[in-house]
Amino acid sequence: MDKLLENQVAFVTGAGSGIGKAAALKLAENGAKVALVDLHKENVAEVQKQIQDLGSEALVLEANVAHPKEMENAYKKTMDQWGRLDVVFANAGINGEVAPIEDLKPEDWELTISNNLTSTFLTIKYAIPHLKTKGGSVIITSSINGNRTFRGFGMSAYSTSKKGQMGFGKMAALELANYGIRVNIICPGAIETNIGENTWKEKENLKKVEIPIKYPKGSQPLEHHPGKPEQVADLVLFLASNLSSHITGSEIYIDGAESLL
Repeated sequence: MDKLLENQVAFVTGAGSGIGKAAALKLAENGAKVALVDLHKENVAEVQKQIQDLGSEALVLEANVAHPKEMENAYKKTMDQWGRLDVVFANAGINGEVAPIEDLKPEDWELTISNNLTSTFLTIKYAIPHLKTKGGSVIITSSINGNRTFRGFGMSAYSTSKKGQMGFGKMAALELANYGIRVNIICPGAIETNIGENTWKEKENLKKVEIPIKYPKGSQPLEHHPGKPEQVADLVLFLASNLSSHITGSEIYIDGAESLL
């Protein structure tokens, strides 16, 4: 039986861990060759090996997703390697500084916005010349935060970046439809990843803005625990493949009903 992405090429940012790693492996398992983009190439060396063990191909690309030239060059290397591009997963991001607005430094705001929102713009902008010849699928990792929930006290920069990704994704879906390029946005809730390593929280300062909220035990009603990266990867595969050929400009929440509480 043919694989869903047989001979296709996928470009995945933040591919070294969490959702990005799980998605890269799922896409490779289904026939895709995968460009693995990460700020540190050592983060994706093991992912490359796992993809090769699956019988597919992987290219390690070290790039800062917030830097235009580095992203443009990452696509050039991908095209030099395989000569085509079919799927783009704009996934890289950080939680960044968590602090009350009055305490949040402008440079911390800029760091979160650039790593989450500007990076999404750059990832899609530089993909377009390669996708527009025959169409393809773009998937953006946004979040329930800033879109359906606003209880992440101190996360104003993060929530703004995630809301911005939603608006940008919908504009891109409309603008790129004539080229056969689909753009969809996934909004995970709590997922078991290591994004906490890119979170800087001043707990004492947060006390002045937090509003106590009490939730039932296991605040994800569907499964009563955070989701797994592999569950998000299944959604990415669906949106990357022709199984979702008539879906574009849509946001899909994957949070076990967490954001409905």
